[in-house]
Order: sequence, then C-alpha cells, then structure tokens
Amino acid sequence: MSEARVWLSSYPAGVPANIDDSSYQNLVQFFRENLENHGSKIAFENMGKGITYHDLQKMSDAFGAYLQSRGLVAGDKIALMMPNCLQYPIAIIGALKAGLIVVNTNPLYTPREMLYQFNDSDVKAIVILENFAHNLEQILGQTKISIVITTSLGEMLGAVKGAVINLVVRHIKKLVPKYNIANTVCFKDALNGGQKFTLQPLVSAPDDVIIHQYTGGTTGVSKGAMLTNRNMIANMLQMKTWMQTCLTEGNEVALAPLPMYHIFAFTVNCLAMVALGAKTVLVTNAKDIPSVIKEFDKNKITLFSGLNTLFNAMLNHPDFADKDFSQLKVTVAGGMALQKAVAERWEQVTGCRISEGYGMTESSPVLTVNILGKAARLGYIGLPVSSTDIKIVDDNGVEVPPGSPGELIAKGPQIMKGYYNKPDETTKTVKDGWLYTGDIAIMEPDGYFRIVDRKKDMILVSGFNVYPNEIEDVLVTHPKVLEAAAIGIPDEKSGESVKVFIVKRDASLTEEEVLEFARENLTGYKMPRVVEFRKELPKTNVGKILRRELR
Repeated sequence: MSEARVWLSSYPAGVPANIDDSSYQNLVQFFRENLENHGSKIAFENMGKGITYHDLQKMSDAFGAYLQSRGLVAGDKIALMMPNCLQYPIAIIGALKAGLIVVNTNPLYTPREMLYQFNDSDVKAIVILENFAHNLEQILGQTKISIVITTSLGEMLGAVKGAVINLVVRHIKKLVPKYNIANTVCFKDALNGGQKFTLQPLVSAPDDVIIHQYTGGTTGVSKGAMLTNRNMIANMLQMKTWMQTCLTEGNEVALAPLPMYHIFAFTVNCLAMVALGAKTVLVTNAKDIPSVIKEFDKNKITLFSGLNTLFNAMLNHPDFADKDFSQLKVTVAGGMALQKAVAERWEQVTGCRISEGYGMTESSPVLTVNILGKAARLGYIGLPVSSTDIKIVDDNGVEVPPGSPGELIAKGPQIMKGYYNKPDETTKTVKDGWLYTGDIAIMEPDGYFRIVDRKKDMILVSGFNVYPNEIEDVLVTHPKVLEAAAIGIPDEKSGESVKVFIVKRDASLTEEEVLEFARENLTGYKMPRVVEFRKELPKTNVGKILRRELR
C-alpha cells in the first residue's frame, strides 16, 4: 500500500512524485541564490517597514561577519529569542552564513526553561529582544553564553517610527523590565561592526546539522531535534512545488502571524516564501488579533498561514468580516487539528478554503498537505508531500489496511538526524529511517489521510476508544461555545470518562445545554460526564491547546 504510494494518483497536476534535494548543497547556497535573484523586491515587512532581498543579503552578510569577528566558529550554537520582527530573518540567515547552528528559542520561556535549553544545546551566543533580557540575566552565569546581542522592537523600523515604538513599549506600556547584563551589544551596532569585516565563506555539507529545534516537551523533557541542510532544503522544495500549483513566483504577499522561531512558520513563511520571491508581512504578536486583521487593509494578502485557534479568534472579531479577501488564494492550517466548523465558517467569510497540513518538529515539519484551494478536502490532512512515504501501523509495527486506524509513521529526506545528545530517545522515535509520530490516523483507499488523535490523548471508556478531537469538533458547533477541549479522567466504572472544558461565546450557556447538545450528537460512551467552564484554555505560544495542562 504505502510502499506503492497510492496517493500519487490523487496528486494535483504539476507536483512531482519526488524532489531533488541535491538542488542546493546547503541552506546558505539556497539563500544566496534566491536573495540575489529577487534583489529589489520586498522580502519582509514589519509594522509598515520593509527590507528588500538585496538588503537582506547585505545585512545577513554583515551579521555573519560580526559573529565570526567575535570568535564564533563553525558548529557553535547561537540562540535566537525574538518574536516576528525584521531582525529575525537577518539574524538566522547571518548565523547560518557564519557556519553556526541556530537554536530557536521561544521568547516567553521562563528562566528555568531557558537555562535547560541553553545548556542542553551548549549555546555560546544569543540574540534576544530586550523585553525578555531580565529573564536571561537571572540564568546567564549558569550558561556558556559569552556573547549577548540585544534588540528592541523599534530598532530596524527607522529613526522616527522606531523611536516612537520604543517609547511606547518601554515607557508607556512598560513592557521592558529593567535588566543589567554586562558587555551587551545592540543589533544595529553588530550590523555596523560587521561591515568592517569580510565574511569568511564556509562549505556546509548536506547532512550537517544547522538548526536545533526544540519540541514542546509533550512527551517528557523537551528535546532538540537536529535538522540538517538536507532536511530543510527538502521540506522547502516540497512546499514550493506544492504551492506553485496556484501561486506565482514574484507576485505573492504572505501574512505571517505565527512566530518564525516555530518550525512550521519558518519553513512556510521564510523558506518557501523566499523560494517564491514573495513579500512576507510579519506580525509581531499574533495574540493581538486587531493587528493581524489590519494587515488585510494594508496589503493585498494572497497567502495566510495559521492554526485553528487563530482562525477562530479572527472569525469572532467584529472587524474581520468586512475586510477585502478578493486576493486571498491560499489559507494553510497546521500545528493542531482544524475543526470543521471553523474551516466552514472561514470559507464562508473569506471565500478561501483552508488547506490543512500535518507534520512534526522532527520532520522539518511538513509530511502531508491538502490540495490548495477549493479542492482541499475538509477533515483530512491531505496527501504525503513529494519524496515522502507514510504507513499506518498497529502496535506491532505491522501495516494495517486502508480505513483502519493505527499509528502514522513516515520516511523521507525531511526526517531529522536525531535528538541532540539523546541517542536513546532518538532510537525510540526513528526506527529504520521511519519516524514514529505517536498520532493515530487512517488512510483512505485513494491515499488521503486523516488524523484520529494523538495516541496519548486517546480516552479509553469501557474498552471503547474515544478521540478528543471528535468531541471538540462537535461541541464547537454549538452557537454558544467558543472553544472546547476534552480529556480523559479516572472513572471507577468505565476506567476513564470524558471531561470537557468550555470557553463560552455566550455567557448564558449552561452545563445542561452542553450535555443536551452532546447527547444529540454523540453516542453514549463518548458523552462528557463532567463540564468545566473556563475563561480561557491553556495554549502554547502559537495557540495550540495544551491538553496535558488540563489533565
């Protein structure tokens, strides 16, 4: 079945069965060629300020030269701890040009989480937004970090606008707690300093590690997935070939609210968009829904990438429905399950169908994606991307027939090299080249896949498997429900029973209304036994609901 790649017959026209991941020797070669090719076009824009591909080439060269001048050598680790801002693409491309390994770090990490990640990856340098430097100060002495480059939200936005934004952030909103770190260098000074040096070119091999991308720690301690040149080039090409079915090189405008330190946004909004010569509009704070929505007034957005909670929040904002979506060609969802009710409403409002994809940090991240546009199949994660094999297997690793649930495992050039310094964890996750995802899925006879749920999230009620996604999908169709999450709780009679957490859309919603609606739509063993109302649900920084915290 999967070895025969039955899904190829469902591929859209123009998408090849395989990509040539030897097109570029390394990611630096990819950036150099594409930044040169798209020179005068705007590459990235943030808060109305844009930089061209040519600017990005020069600035990243200067930043890379500065890092080398400070004594950093090929293979050293540098942490990037910033939200979406112009500094991010400059820093990551410059660091890669200098031969460094990038350790993407969530800016909202606590000092404890920072300390673990920096020491686990042996980080020697960091670029950090000043808003979070007070946390770095608390743990810096316990790390190997000797180079600290700080930046501000306004630093790259021009003298006047930048000064105004920094004034508001620092003194009016008071979002920059005091800190005292010796010998820091501001980002602009690093760029200026780098212009005095010549970047020493390095030859990085296809299988050299270039990024440590930390998992969310959902299966225990957070682990650094080692992603190579080949991994990232393959996934970029897999995305580019898929997007070229309805996007035109040099003519697209992508809106990027998801943070690029997250692998989904980095691959889609940085790598694939650079490959297409697109203009990418960076939103610094995706939780500020009005700031996301306003970009539809400022730009003719043709591609939007997000996840279920973001789509839902935008749809429930009063200013969203009246925007001009006439240019919107592609909406891509990832990161968490897309709820059918949200997808249908998005299409009603925008006229653009959401194409859901699927992947993991360990797969750089994309494994499957739906056909883009109206042909996307709601409720499915689509088809495996080029050069990717997928199987659905039982607990013994034996492949099951189409229509039967089992664990989704995948093989392809985008699968990580392993977890940094954790060989035992690597062998549990990657076996004979196959990535064991821990997700329960079903393959249809025509090769389309759909996720049933995370293996660990499955609820066992009297011997019956209950999948939280199904319950949540049902409950959010209630007009008074904004968000829902389901977990299993111990039950003396049935082993486990279902508990749901509800965020109200309408304050009048009662527990009995929830239960009555569930009775109408769910079979008995799937019925929630406990309903808890909350003002909000715990989420990751990119908006994924954390069931483990609810448990």
